Amino acid sequence: MTSVSWRSSLRRIAHQKRDFATLPTTNHSETLRAELPGTVPPHRCYIFLHTPNQPSTYPAKFSTPVQRALLREIMTTGGSVNFCWSESGPSYPRRPEGEEEMQEYYLTAFSNARGKIEVPVVSMKNVVEVGSKLREHTESRPPSGMEASVSDDIHLYVCTHMARDCRCGNTGSAVASALRTELRRRRDLDHRDPSTRVQLAETAHVGGHKYAGNVLIYPHGEWLGLVRPEDVPDILETVISKPARPFNFDDEPICPSHWRGRMGLSKEAQVELFTRYRD
Repeated sequence: MTSVSWRSSLRRIAHQKRDFATLPTTNHSETLRAELPGTVPPHRCYIFLHTPNQPSTYPAKFSTPVQRALLREIMTTGGSVNFCWSESGPSYPRRPEGEEEMQEYYLTAFSNARGKIEVPVVSMKNVVEVGSKLREHTESRPPSGMEASVSDDIHLYVCTHMARDCRCGNTGSAVASALRTELRRRRDLDHRDPSTRVQLAETAHVGGHKYAGNVLIYPHGEWLGLVRPEDVPDILETVISKPARPFNFDDEPICPSHWRGRMGLSKEAQVELFTRYRD
């Protein structure tokens, strides 16, 4: 065998192995699905910093001065800080290398106490002030008789962080594309379709690569895993049929066959909730 044909054979074998690895057996898929409930990291607040570039371009470990400072500010409240991107979402131009301390972000956050809050600009100049505002939003309930969130918008965040794990990059990107297509189809048929309330974004690493595609639903606080493009129409129909508010500790899980857990619940409470409705 020539060196050329030998190398070609090796490449062909390696390619076949990669293909096999990306197509889990039915038993493996069912094992992963059984693991899903209780895999959402406990959190009472989830914060997204909007970037002008897609998560598929983020490095494997993506962090910035503002993100780290904000995380320190809200750590005691059980908050997480991530990055996101959307086609038409607000964002500030990326500062050149060496000027990261000057970067500004548009911020969207959700808490299980009060739903959504938006901050038009957060930077190192006002991160302490913003942190205080987010702590209040997380720790206090709205006055009696008032809704937790005044917006009917539904936010879907799909993890597409390729450099962190190719499963999120490949499957997540396919799910995000399917969501865009389905949203466009519904809106073309009827400009008053309730899907007009849905805002789609892509996000960086959320944890649980093996559960890709991962879809986060806010203000509900529901996380879904093992989502495939063909699941999108049913999931979207289910989500828009629910009230746009943070779900309580006893609300029925959305899309049980994909349900990973819920904002505001411990992992044990997530499993208990899922088991209660399953039985």
